[in-house]
Amino acid sequence: MPLSFSLADEPFLQVRYLDGRTSRLGLRGLFTDAAKIADFESPHPPAAAAMLRVLYGMAFRIAAAMEPALADGDVAAAPRQWLRARNSVLATGQFDPGCVQHYFDAVGAGLDLFDAARPAFQDPRLVQECVGTDGKPSPSGVNKLVAGRPSGVNGAILFGHGTDAAASPVHPGAAIWEVLTQSYFGPCGQCTPRRIKADKPGNGMIGPLRGTVSYHPWGPDLFTTLLLGLPCPDPDHADLAPAEPFPWERADLPDALAPAEALSWPAGVLTGRSRHAVLLVPDRENGQIIDAYVTWSTKAAPSPALDPYLIYDTGKGDELQPRKADLDRSVWRDLDALMMDRAGTSRPAIFRHTRWMPSHLRPQVRVRALGFAQERGQQRDFGWYSATTPPLVPWFHEHDPAMALRFEQCRTAAESLGKALQYAAKQAWADVVARGKIDAKKPGPWVEPTMTAYWSDAETIFWELTQSSNTRRPHLDFRSAAETALTTVISTQRRDIRIARALQHARALLWKAVPTPATPVGQ
Repeated sequence: MPLSFSLADEPFLQVRYLDGRTSRLGLRGLFTDAAKIADFESPHPPAAAAMLRVLYGMAFRIAAAMEPALADGDVAAAPRQWLRARNSVLATGQFDPGCVQHYFDAVGAGLDLFDAARPAFQDPRLVQECVGTDGKPSPSGVNKLVAGRPSGVNGAILFGHGTDAAASPVHPGAAIWEVLTQSYFGPCGQCTPRRIKADKPGNGMIGPLRGTVSYHPWGPDLFTTLLLGLPCPDPDHADLAPAEPFPWERADLPDALAPAEALSWPAGVLTGRSRHAVLLVPDRENGQIIDAYVTWSTKAAPSPALDPYLIYDTGKGDELQPRKADLDRSVWRDLDALMMDRAGTSRPAIFRHTRWMPSHLRPQVRVRALGFAQERGQQRDFGWYSATTPPLVPWFHEHDPAMALRFEQCRTAAESLGKALQYAAKQAWADVVARGKIDAKKPGPWVEPTMTAYWSDAETIFWELTQSSNTRRPHLDFRSAAETALTTVISTQRRDIRIARALQHARALLWKAVPTPATPVGQ
């Protein structure tokens, strides 16, 4: 009997219901119960970021069956009309069970991980196209598939301790998360060679989300979360093609040598940016994944269209660059970049239309951040993180400009004092060792512990300062936190006159970072 693993019905998704219960569901069950589900679990944050984009696509199809205007090209050309149609689905309170059943019945074959002709999110041609000089299949190894396992030049071990010589097999319910992670976060450079016609290149291009942090609206239940996460159509950035199929809906396989086509909405925006192809190799006896092919899927240049869940910063030549995931940068330091656009920063498009979000939902919507710190141009992975903010939408610029500005002022004050503290810690060490001049290569032992202590306290101060009733000057509070961090670290040293003078000098440097209050007019 042929192997089968239906993502529609196999319980590979761990979910938490609103009443605290947990359960495992397939995609059909997830959408049927979405209004009762608070959250779903993933093996790691990049897998969640990838899965969300797939779930948004499925939510679009089911919602469009409930409200056909969502998939009407004329409506999509007028974003306000499209948002009204989305809100009409939100008002129903749940995905229609009949529409859910009909959809997953229709796409069932495309969601089978082991379908012979069209395995879900995979390319079955790789077994013939990824071959060695002897003509035999040349898979990449299961460790190449699983994020966090060491393989090749990427020696980082983020979880597990398998080796290429003794790679642990992967359950198919876990493997799908890794397939999606490769599709969105895979590296550029050397990969398993893939021969098509006369060409056999062994290098690929960067995954569309590699090294980035995504921001997603997070509602009180999964039904709301998925509908609020649907990207609003924007004809300036993607061709409006609501009928274009998603990968699991296609009957054919993409032409790997075809020139790039214009990115479409919503299928292309959500699921059409991958530069990697994957094929799982199961054990024919028990279905466990024992090997995998991971290679390039296209050589066409990626579309310049922006991802709707990323912050973009203006780089050299006014080119927009996605903000990088940074393990040392807490999510609160990016919140003002979600609340409003500023010169040099473009907020995620998914947050540009909160004015048309139902008013009763705004106070309930939080933001989920999902980041994967990686070298964008290399094959090194450093780590991942996730965070969920308190409700933020009522403070966005279109709803409360003063509060959005307050968030920005508090964040910039924290950054300013952080920069001053880093310099002061370096200078204090230079003063103590009698150089007086900072050595860029040897800044001293005080910088790292001082900055760690400061940023830990700064987050608490930030949330205190952004309470609506708080009008204190933010620089003063952050300066106090900076001085406390520096004093605590330096005080662990044996006290003498040099250390006392160095600390006094460092404190003076911190005060210089506090701007003088403006003098009222007429005084």
